[in-house]
Amino acid sequence: MSSWSIAGTLTPEPTTSRADLLAEPVAKALAALPESDRVAVVEIDAELADTAQFCEAYSSPLSASANCVVVAGKRAGEVRYAAALVLATTRADVNGVIKRRLDVRKASFAPMDDAVALTGMAYGGITPIGLPADWPILIDRAVAEAPELVIGSGLRGGKLLVPGPVLAALPGAEVLDGLARAIE
Repeated sequence: MSSWSIAGTLTPEPTTSRADLLAEPVAKALAALPESDRVAVVEIDAELADTAQFCEAYSSPLSASANCVVVAGKRAGEVRYAAALVLATTRADVNGVIKRRLDVRKASFAPMDDAVALTGMAYGGITPIGLPADWPILIDRAVAEAPELVIGSGLRGGKLLVPGPVLAALPGAEVLDGLARAIE
C-alpha cells in the first residue's frame, strides 16, 4: 500500500480488508479491477461524508477531492444516464459538455431516489467505481491526471483513495476537456 499524502488524519487500509466500508457494487467492481491494489479505503464518520465537512474534519485537502454526480437526460422518451467526476473545487458542466455527450435536449442531476436505486450506493457516497456498465463515466482531465484523489466508497461511512489514472482506466470511462467549470 502506497503512502497517501491526502489521507490527513485517517489511516488508509486495503479495500480487500474493509469491504464493510464499500457498497456492494463497489466491492464487486474493485475485485475485478486490474489495479485495485492501488486503491485504499478509509473509515469516516458518516455524518461528515459531504466533501467540505470531510476535508475540514480529517485535514484532507479539498483540492484532492473529486465528486461524482449522476446526470440524466431524455431523448425520444428514453432516459440516458451518465456519471461525471470533477474536482470538488469545480462543478460539472451539465448543460454544456454533458448534455452534448448524452445527445439530449436537456440534462440535469438525476433525482436522488433514482440515483440511489440505479447505483446501489448511498446518496453522498456515489462513486464511479461500480456504476451500471452501460453508463458513460465522464472524467474531467484534471481528475484523470491527479496523482491521488479522495472519492466516495458507495457508502457514507467510507472514502476511497485512488490515483486519477486508475479512474481514467475504468470500463466506460471517457476523459474530457472542459467537463469541469470553475465555481463562481
